[in-house]
Amino acid sequence: MRVSSSRTRHRNRDLASLVVAGAVAVAACGSVLFGRPGTAAADPIEQCTATTGAIVAVDFTHWGGGVLRGCDARPTTGMNLLHAAGFTTAGTEHDGPAFICRLGTGTFNSGTQYPTPAEEPCVNTPQATAYWSYWIAEPGQQAWSYSRFGAGTQKPKPGEVEAWVYGGTDIGGTSGAPGFTPDSVRAKSGGSPASPSASPSPSATLTPTPTSTPTPTGPSAAGDPAAAAAWLARQLVGGDHMENWAVEGPDYPRTALTAIALAAAGTQDPALRRTVAFLSAHTDAFLHPDGPAGRPDARAAALLALVAESTGGDPRAFGGRDLIAALTGHVCTAAGENGKCTAAGDFLGAASPWVQSLGVIALQRAGVTPPAPALARFTELQCADGGVAGSMIVAGDHCESDPLTTGLAVLALRTAPGYETAARKASDQLATGQQADGSLLPYLGAPGDTISTASAAQAFKATGQDTRRAAATAWLAARQGTDGGFGPDASTTDPDPAATEQAILALTGTDLTSVRHNPDATTPPTTPASTPPTSPATTPPAGRAPDAAKGSAYLTDPSRLINGRYYEGFPAFADFGLTIDGAYALAATGTDDAALRRIVDFLDQPGKDASERTVNDWTGIGTEYAGGGSIGKEALLAEAVGRNPRAFGGHDLIAALAALVCTKADQSTGCAAPGNYTYATSVFSQALGIMAQLRAGDSTNAAPAIAYLKGLQHQDGSWPSLIPATGDSDVDSTAMAVMALALVPGDEAARAVDQGLGWLAARQLPDGGFPGAAGDSTNSAALAIQGMTLRQASYGAQIAKARDFLAGQQNGDGGFNVASAGQPGSDVRASTQVLGGATGISFGTLFRDLGGTPTPTPTSTGTATPTGTPTGTPTGTPTNTPTGTPTNTSTNTSTNTPTGTPSPTGSPGTAGPSDTAAPSTGDGSATWSTGGIDAPAGGDGGGAVAPAGGVAAQTGSGSLAGTGTQALTLTAGAGVLTALGAAAVLVARRRTATAPGRHR
Repeated sequence: MRVSSSRTRHRNRDLASLVVAGAVAVAACGSVLFGRPGTAAADPIEQCTATTGAIVAVDFTHWGGGVLRGCDARPTTGMNLLHAAGFTTAGTEHDGPAFICRLGTGTFNSGTQYPTPAEEPCVNTPQATAYWSYWIAEPGQQAWSYSRFGAGTQKPKPGEVEAWVYGGTDIGGTSGAPGFTPDSVRAKSGGSPASPSASPSPSATLTPTPTSTPTPTGPSAAGDPAAAAAWLARQLVGGDHMENWAVEGPDYPRTALTAIALAAAGTQDPALRRTVAFLSAHTDAFLHPDGPAGRPDARAAALLALVAESTGGDPRAFGGRDLIAALTGHVCTAAGENGKCTAAGDFLGAASPWVQSLGVIALQRAGVTPPAPALARFTELQCADGGVAGSMIVAGDHCESDPLTTGLAVLALRTAPGYETAARKASDQLATGQQADGSLLPYLGAPGDTISTASAAQAFKATGQDTRRAAATAWLAARQGTDGGFGPDASTTDPDPAATEQAILALTGTDLTSVRHNPDATTPPTTPASTPPTSPATTPPAGRAPDAAKGSAYLTDPSRLINGRYYEGFPAFADFGLTIDGAYALAATGTDDAALRRIVDFLDQPGKDASERTVNDWTGIGTEYAGGGSIGKEALLAEAVGRNPRAFGGHDLIAALAALVCTKADQSTGCAAPGNYTYATSVFSQALGIMAQLRAGDSTNAAPAIAYLKGLQHQDGSWPSLIPATGDSDVDSTAMAVMALALVPGDEAARAVDQGLGWLAARQLPDGGFPGAAGDSTNSAALAIQGMTLRQASYGAQIAKARDFLAGQQNGDGGFNVASAGQPGSDVRASTQVLGGATGISFGTLFRDLGGTPTPTPTSTGTATPTGTPTGTPTGTPTNTPTGTPTNTSTNTSTNTPTGTPSPTGSPGTAGPSDTAAPSTGDGSATWSTGGIDAPAGGDGGGAVAPAGGVAAQTGSGSLAGTGTQALTLTAGAGVLTALGAAAVLVARRRTATAPGRHR
């Protein structure tokens, strides 16, 4: 029975079964597609049963061939299973034999491989909407799972069934599963297979977090924060402060909250400047209500500190006062203090849990760990249902949850070490209390309340409950009047300052932990200063961390790093993307400069691999298939090690990048939109190009690319994997985007970074890891560390937890697992990514000076096959490619341990975006530094600066930029390629199509 077509996409870059030596004679400038025509006979289907062997099914329905299957009685990898079952494969010119671009079998259409050259030239990595995706159903599994590993590293279990389907899928394989069930193609005990069913099987879906109430579905509306800010500014008395009819004189708390709301909107700078100046001039009156000799009021200290932190000021010197000291130095030790202390741990004068949370947040934003008693106080303030009381109760008192204080407590506790569970319980309580229309009630029986709903919306965003946040903000938008102000509830239309302040925070996607807008900031220069500011390295969070020395030794072992490069499953075909990733890791850790220099010199000369290719073939520079991601990645390496990116590998990489910025959407040139780089089909690739240009001081030419990257950010702060965007949200891509925008001056970029980091931090899993296409992914955790370190003061607890997770994934040989679950074993690509990322520095500021460009050494043609190539099964690795794209990667290691998986950000088909960064002291030991935002980039390497005169360079810091997104023309000289065993090669000419296959 023919099965209906299902279209999906998967990267499986591991061609593990082919061992090829020699070369095939082709025309001097001919292009080679490596493949296997399937000369070996397939194992009889009867040799596979429910408990032995494995079945693979390939769906040729797209071409009228139906579902065909085969058996491998003793499978070692998914790739071996394909070949032993009688199927043939062919790779791409860019990625070589390790990427499955075509599949065929002698039992369908005389062995023609599909897609045909007319459909897909297989020059670059295929389009995200049309490629061969890879699915697994383990023994007993009744539904298909999108494979987390590439075919070269997936190890089939006895009784397993695998499937290949042509088409497209979204991130993570949540749609586009095979249109036939696993049981329809699974081996039966008697060996007689059933015909595939035409009924589709359930596609893999993410399991939603259960809540005690249905997810609300309210109207969709964004509201108008700018109009709200304008209304709020009109309420200022004298243009600089708020007043309250109930008390005489200025209302200082309301004025401070108004200032923070205006900063969140970013549209009323004159009013904001006046308001901040008023508060600074009246700091003593607010801070010391009992007179200058009296002790400071906690509410005033916290609010004034937050005003300073939100507007570019210094909370330690605001209005002539150290507001941080006012908080840390006045924590109650017992009840009393003339009524100013309800219990030990209260900030002095804190009259509500709302004030307690304000104090904690103000300290966190200043980089100060809140006093332990102040945090412990929340254990008494949190009710049994998870919410937080509306008043300063003590143990034994009646506890009634209040949504306003609960929402703010979530923000205060979610980054406090040891209080993550309390924050999660509080967030869940808010979800339980959300009404069907999206609102929250201030108390039982009351109508929906603007302040309560806005507070909950901020908490929902911070904890990643995006659907609930959207419902809450839609309800809020309906409360906005024609004058711009917000009413306090559904029954009251008169605008209210308090309601409007909180609504602005919710609608702009900010909160008291993340508002950042300096109204006095000057217009940023068009070109960064040639001598960047520097900052000393900071101390890493306490706790376990990966062993950098052992990890580096694993990477530089001669069985892996061969003559300055890493190889894929075919010993003649160097993986240039992975090689650059390895260089970033070594620069980051500073543990082996000799090995680092070998890699850099090989790329810079440029050296040739055994198939006569150089890094220029990989990037495609100077050809119609050149792309910004690969060239940007190469340029970043040059900048990171003190080489000149305008003269690296024989090319001016910065000029090449400038020429690749698209001026219009054009599929034939790989341009999704103006500002996209040609053939940069992932956020990873886009970010790589931007960072390379900015580090070289080419901010003018980078401006359209920056604007395009900013425009890809979702309202919740995240970025998608693919370009054009598919609507997904991805950890790796978001981390990469914030690292790029951290190099961009100005408040707009800073806000985008803050929003991205807020979303990123909320994705952390209970074990400290982060979700990626490989599951609980080491690569995703490493990238998240890099991103969060841009705001180390705010995310120190999450960083420490993620480093501990990575330390737990390091194996005895020094390498790292791909993910916490699934196939264990060290993986080269994962290890390059983890080593740099674990140290936490954006590779936008990585700098480890190796000196100038070497004198090129002539490389003879017909380079011999590397003798150090490992003999084991090549282990592919996850390449944070958008899992709407194939992740076919294979990396040689000294063991047979499988390690390849798709990952959501980077580029299908080549070294996945492994961009992680790490600093080094230069003495062989890694150090911890911040870079990009909280502090200007700097380092400990003798004050070195960015060699290209652009962005601040951080000595010893690194970032693994993995993108396999660029094209190459694979040229091969004359020779003979001998296929061992049943292997063979498919020779093809490069097709100069007007719409070549997209690649990452």
